[in-house]
Amino acid sequence: MTTSPSDTKTGLRLGLATLAATGCLVAVLAAGLPVRAAESDPVLAKVNGSEIHASDVALAEEELGPSLAQMDPSTKKDNVLSFLIDMKIVSKAAEDKKVENSDEFKKRLAFTRNRLLMDSLLASEGKAATTDEAMKRVYDEAAKQITGEQEVRARHILVETEDEAKAVKAELDKGADFAELAKKKSKDPGAADGGDLGFFTKEQMVPEFSAVAFALEPGKISDPVKSQFGWHIIKVEEKRSRKAPDFEQVKAQIETYVTRKAQADYVAKLREAAKVERMDKPAAADAAKDAPKPADNKMAPAKK
Repeated sequence: MTTSPSDTKTGLRLGLATLAATGCLVAVLAAGLPVRAAESDPVLAKVNGSEIHASDVALAEEELGPSLAQMDPSTKKDNVLSFLIDMKIVSKAAEDKKVENSDEFKKRLAFTRNRLLMDSLLASEGKAATTDEAMKRVYDEAAKQITGEQEVRARHILVETEDEAKAVKAELDKGADFAELAKKKSKDPGAADGGDLGFFTKEQMVPEFSAVAFALEPGKISDPVKSQFGWHIIKVEEKRSRKAPDFEQVKAQIETYVTRKAQADYVAKLREAAKVERMDKPAAADAAKDAPKPADNKMAPAKK
């Protein structure tokens, strides 16, 4: 049995080529660049002569992120442009007041600069690592661990006491429909679906439940089984060898994993070469406690 039967069901229903050219062609292309650039990145507003381009709006949308999530596209664009106009006006006023000379501003500017440098480099490292070959390799390795493992699809009825479980078993022995009885008697959140737990592996259920479920033949119903959740009556519907999901189904998850692992490995490599001194804790504890850990490569969450 799972720690959270509702989570169980949710868990299961379970990213420039170089051109050789003559001098004449280069001149023609160079002459055309300003026009094409202007066309692709138009000026949307001017504030005291300072231009705000479409690319500025796009960057602001990316940075503001979640705060814009509920806005429709037209409202979002208008609000972001208004924000950038205000930002130009207020930042100019801040310059006039020499705000950038304060120690607080300098600290925040240095922090923001370092953060942007870090994010940009890690994004580049992550993107470079997510080749089709690398992602396919991760998929193949994970698929080998999954393929062939036995899965069982079962239903269960969960009650509080052994006497209740025996009474349920007696009704089933007399021919009562398991799914209908589960809807009436089971205290499990999955009772509305007739106690259906879907497919699961041994490790995804508590040992007492798995031992009985995997020993039963399809169509058979167990005697009462006790676990930390109460008393179960289990019916095995089907058994099969587990198959890995198709690559395309998990491609986005694999891309995220490969990206994060490449970034974590890169940071670990840089940290190893750097001289780091922690004044807030003993030096011996630094490496063990601060070393970044790579992401898990599981394709789907466990039910436990």
